[in-house]
Amino acid sequence: MTLKKTAAQMVADARARITEIETPDAIAMLEDPSVQFVDLRDPRERERSGFIPGSFHCPRGMLEFWVDPDSPYFKEVFAQQDKKFVFHCASGWRSAISVATLQDMGFDAAHLKEGFGAWEKAGGPVEKPAPKADKS
Repeated sequence: MTLKKTAAQMVADARARITEIETPDAIAMLEDPSVQFVDLRDPRERERSGFIPGSFHCPRGMLEFWVDPDSPYFKEVFAQQDKKFVFHCASGWRSAISVATLQDMGFDAAHLKEGFGAWEKAGGPVEKPAPKADKS
């Protein structure tokens, strides 16, 4: 099968038209109350590697529905007009495509260029999830 556009091309196209934030700049933004980090990773990724403190978790598959105020799945966190939203995934691919989609919807956002992996490597703070209760 020949695709009209590869995933890599979709990421490159998205990156050409969105705001990308370098890891050191994002780490510096962590204490800024006007910035809301949004984690697009799968719940298992968050459990395994931890997350950026204060980040809001929005699984990638629900993004458009949680952002759209006309959707029955809308989340109030996205109604905050005074916030700068910075989305991230593990390596910056999903978040680049996501932010391009949000931009098409009219929602202003940026993304962490190299994702959570680069955040961790740069020494950015990481919060670990609370251990699950033993159900035995």
